[in-house]
Amino acid sequence: MRYLFSSEGEAALVAALQYQPLLAFDFDGTLAPIVPRPDDARVSLAVAGRLNQLMRWLPVAIVTGRRVDDVRERLGFVPSYIVGNHGAEDEADPSAAAALREALADARELLRRHGPMLRAAGVSVEDKQQSIALHYRLARDRERARQAIDEVLTGVGPALTVFGGKLVVNVAPAGAPDKAHAVRALVARSGAGGALFAGDDLNDEPVFATAPPHWLTIKIGREPPQSRASFFLENPAEMALLLERMLGLLPGR
Repeated sequence: MRYLFSSEGEAALVAALQYQPLLAFDFDGTLAPIVPRPDDARVSLAVAGRLNQLMRWLPVAIVTGRRVDDVRERLGFVPSYIVGNHGAEDEADPSAAAALREALADARELLRRHGPMLRAAGVSVEDKQQSIALHYRLARDRERARQAIDEVLTGVGPALTVFGGKLVVNVAPAGAPDKAHAVRALVARSGAGGALFAGDDLNDEPVFATAPPHWLTIKIGREPPQSRASFFLENPAEMALLLERMLGLLPGR
């Protein structure tokens, strides 16, 4: 990955904007910093204001692991699109969302049976309907908490998929849309000529890995170095600077 605030990054940003792209962003760790308690996460006024300005020229999407209703109130602006649950919750397709919710019935029962053990290990279970998150950020012994999660999920069958994140383990129906699917669908829906996508976590890697050459993909943070994103920013604090630079580059602004 190369640093976006460089001559190479500037050229890539200019080129990407020529395609009138969809601007798509993860939420936690990208538009908003990671905080100990997820309920405290909010987009800063500087970032929200710039995104609101950018929407005069380009469609803006939030593609997040959170539920749509959860993230909406944290943004400080109204984006063109919101897709939640790592790509599985699309308000434009409520029947698909309902089917994915039902597909997690067995997982809910499994986690209910093992609830006391998980709570004792400091794991909190968040049922987001189309996916379930097992958080262990606040566990006193994170290694023990992760072992408890792995033990419970050992018996998960092929109908479910398990994937990690930053101090969280996610369970979703196998074959559920991921963020790559969501961003491609939003590009088509919006009529955009491409996409600029920024994210910080493992569930953002499918977008980085499958992006066409004319898309601009940005990883927030340098780790892991093997990320498939084209460029990186050091942290979410640099997002306001990026958005301001984009406003300055828009033709005719």
